[in-house]
Amino acid sequence: MESERSQPTNYQIIKIDRSNCWSIYRRLQDLSIKCSLSTGKPLKVEVNDPQTAVQVWSVIKQVSSDRSELIDWLEDCWRKPIRN
Repeated sequence: MESERSQPTNYQIIKIDRSNCWSIYRRLQDLSIKCSLSTGKPLKVEVNDPQTAVQVWSVIKQVSSDRSELIDWLEDCWRKPIRN
C-alpha cells in the first residue's frame, strides 16, 4: 500500500494596508483558503496551487482598488475576444 503524499505547505506573507487586513482575511476564510492574521502581525496565506493564487490576488484587488479602477478592469475583460 502506498502512503499518501501531502502537498508542501507554502505560506506567503501578504503586505497590505492595515485597514484592509481583516476584510481580506475574512474573505479568504469564506473561500476556505488557509490563512492567519493576528494583531501586529502580517497576513499569512497558504498558496499551494494556481487557483488559490488567483483567488488571493482577486480578493486583494477587490478590497484595495478603488471603484473606478475595478470598473475599468471589468470593462476591459468584457471587451476581450473569447478564444476557443
